[in-house]
Amino acid sequence: MSDIAEIKVDGKTIELPVITGTEEEKAIDISKLRDLTGFVTLDTGFKNTGSTKSKITFLDGEKGILKYRGYSIEELAEKSSFLEVSYLIVYGELPTKEQLNDFQAEISKHTLIHEDMKKFFDGYPSRSHPMGQLGSLIFSLSTFYPECLKPNQTAEEQNLTIIKLLAKLPTIVSFIYKKSLGHPLIYPKNKYDYVTNFLWMTFGQRTEDYDVNPIVVSAMNKLLILHADHEQNCSASTVRIVGSSDCNLYASIAAGIAALWGPLHGGANQAVIDMLELIKADGGDTEKWINKAKDKNDSFRMMGFGHRVYKNFDPRAKIIKKACDDILENLGIDDPILEIAKKLEEAALTDQYFIDRKLYPNVDFYSGIIYRALGFPSEMFTVLFALGRLPGWIAQWKEMHENKEPIGRPRQIYVGETDRAFVELKDRK
Repeated sequence: MSDIAEIKVDGKTIELPVITGTEEEKAIDISKLRDLTGFVTLDTGFKNTGSTKSKITFLDGEKGILKYRGYSIEELAEKSSFLEVSYLIVYGELPTKEQLNDFQAEISKHTLIHEDMKKFFDGYPSRSHPMGQLGSLIFSLSTFYPECLKPNQTAEEQNLTIIKLLAKLPTIVSFIYKKSLGHPLIYPKNKYDYVTNFLWMTFGQRTEDYDVNPIVVSAMNKLLILHADHEQNCSASTVRIVGSSDCNLYASIAAGIAALWGPLHGGANQAVIDMLELIKADGGDTEKWINKAKDKNDSFRMMGFGHRVYKNFDPRAKIIKKACDDILENLGIDDPILEIAKKLEEAALTDQYFIDRKLYPNVDFYSGIIYRALGFPSEMFTVLFALGRLPGWIAQWKEMHENKEPIGRPRQIYVGETDRAFVELKDRK
């Protein structure tokens, strides 16, 4: 393929460079199109527009491939911890044993949040959504650590902000959960690893010992790894464009949390449980609802099946299915909702209608089931998604600054009114 693309505009031929990524992705560089022609491109939703060059994540939706920094998601989920993957995503390389120990030690120093932050919980209405709380709490970190506002931070100063955010998010998430129950807060124990500490703060009680189930730890590690980054999705792009204004890391991540809150982005696993609850309330007849999904004249859609990016299969779903099976078998949970989920899964994997349309169970289907099995209410699911996505957001923000990318400023095609004569207020009808 030529390394030049030609476009004809107003009878004039313009040559634009073709860029090839390391995984053979092709792109036409239109950076100078407006300067050369006066034209801009229109790409609603940016579905065909590359906003940046990135070294963080590669995915191929047609082939079902997902890699972080060149490592396959299958190998990372099988062999690594979430903290290892976080280090890889943020800093670019898998850590040595010494680097990982130092990373864990640095994070352990900053797991506590300022005691004044606890006062926010007293001000939230009792029915406040956990994502609303999470976004405001992360945004407020910039007021507790105003050094993050310093322009031209050194690499060391920037890294300390990164460490603090990674350390404090599990504590904040666990506090949100505890407050929703009206339970006393559980403080971190730095003898635990990252995921175990989170589970301790979330499910531990002051009145009794809490033994963290290693199968639950393994499943949570995998869930967080599988959600750690996903290329230039809505929330990652939001973090980058907000960060491009030189906005501090805490506020940029809070913007990503707001984007993730949308049901079209981070709410899919909650929608799975809502669907299962709907089927249960209707009597639990899965065959009836499967037939409704097949009926093109019926508005019902199966949530948690298929994926807008992965056209063949979601590689994350294969990994998390085993963790889901292990959790359900180990915990021995008797839940009619999970029984309905199993029947839907079986239908999707064996029914030719779903096979032909590639409507396989995706990562949201299995993650929702796991979170419910562990005892999380569905309102917490997107918060847990944010916990996993944090290293990806940080890496996107960090890379954008390292690349010295300009402030984001998309163009538009104006389709409003043209010149209009102003009418005095007294004369308007």
